[in-house]
Amino acid sequence: MNSDRPIGHTPLTTTTTGAADWNEAEEFIRLFYAEHPDQPLPLDMRLRQVREHIEHSGSYRHSTDELTFGARVAWRNSSRCIGRLYWKSLRVLDRRTARTPEEIHAHLCDHLRQATNEGRIRPVISVFAPETPYRRAPRVWNSQLIRYAGYRGPDGSVVGDPGHVDFTETVRRMGWQAPGGWFDLLPLVIEVPGDKPQLFDVPPELVMEVPIEHPEYPQITRMGLRWHAVPAISHMRLSIGGVNYPLAPFNGWYLGTEIGARNLVDADRYNLLPVIGRLLHLDTSRETSLWRDRALVELNIAVLHSFAKAGVKISDHHTESERFLTHLAREEAAGRIVPADWSWIVPPVSGGLTPVFHRYYDEADLRPNFYLDEEAKALSEGRCPVRHDTY
Repeated sequence: MNSDRPIGHTPLTTTTTGAADWNEAEEFIRLFYAEHPDQPLPLDMRLRQVREHIEHSGSYRHSTDELTFGARVAWRNSSRCIGRLYWKSLRVLDRRTARTPEEIHAHLCDHLRQATNEGRIRPVISVFAPETPYRRAPRVWNSQLIRYAGYRGPDGSVVGDPGHVDFTETVRRMGWQAPGGWFDLLPLVIEVPGDKPQLFDVPPELVMEVPIEHPEYPQITRMGLRWHAVPAISHMRLSIGGVNYPLAPFNGWYLGTEIGARNLVDADRYNLLPVIGRLLHLDTSRETSLWRDRALVELNIAVLHSFAKAGVKISDHHTESERFLTHLAREEAAGRIVPADWSWIVPPVSGGLTPVFHRYYDEADLRPNFYLDEEAKALSEGRCPVRHDTY
């Protein structure tokens, strides 16, 4: 296999060496062979090959099969995801040869096209070039490929998504012409080694959006709400066998509560419960009326109803909770533990009514996996990550 070490380049600083860890590499290769023993290259030979590459260049290159397996197992090991029953179906797109912002943008657009699948959402991950000791990896600053802008007015009020006000201000300073609406698609910020970050629009024709309607309350329908169909996370680092891929956007399909109990409801997001409470003429003067609970349920009904009417795949929290228990049973039968974060697995609506509520889970950091770095978090929030190392 070819080394990723270009002649004449200076290694990165020790804070971001990009060096592969041999112990992690060996553990991953053994895991790959254990679950896929039918390989043309014997295990000992592959291990020797990987070790030589790490000793020579500080890193090694995954085969396409290893990359596919590693990405799928990273999903299998993601302790905060309730939808892991489908981990084997993840479509892995190998984009490691893409170097220019234009190439990366084209691949990201293709990712959205394949993932959307005319509403029959497919789990997809696009894996771009890894970090190595001699070359930084490309990255996208956005936390997801599809996000809505937020605009803060002089009086402190916000139009759009308050969770993305700072990022919106960042891209406006970079030259983005902001429309100023409630659901404006933010541009992608793509950064490659040796070049300044560049803005790219997300083509509207690639973004399927669902108008939010309620089957019984037309006043909710008249709010003009909508949400995009594909939640493609783009700022988490994929770690496979000691090799890090900072740009590896991935998606499943939405759990209804992600939209109806978080994105449209959280106080630092659209914060719509008070509005819906008034529209439904609920008694918002006292908490004992449970107006928040009633408004929350009706909003979640509207989300599930709307996606079903539009023919866009989505799951409800009761069905997905049952499926997660199926996943647990399958993994236990295969002799594997299932790490799970209770606070993320239990849904934010009617948690005690779901079977995932009434049990404990294993806590473990299994790899391959996905991680959120402080630098990526800062960039996605529109903050300066204070990077002083050079390319």
